[in-house]
Amino acid sequence: MSALDAATVERAVTTFIVDNFLFGNAADAPARDASFMETGLIDSTGVLELVAFVESTYAIKVGDDELVPENLDSVANLAAFVAKKAG
Repeated sequence: MSALDAATVERAVTTFIVDNFLFGNAADAPARDASFMETGLIDSTGVLELVAFVESTYAIKVGDDELVPENLDSVANLAAFVAKKAG
């Protein structure tokens, strides 16, 4: 896989969140730096859904030691993490 652009990943992650957690309501899409946990948008089960999405979409494996907020708790963090793993 070629190096991924974080902005492209951000768009895909945001679309996934809107479709799966916000019932298609794009007006409620999270800001790129908004914490999923602090805003209550995504709970621990939702994080696992997000991980499954990025693993299947970008052919990466997220290790147990990588399941930390620094990697997964906002659109920007997740996109940077995926771009680094896939790139």
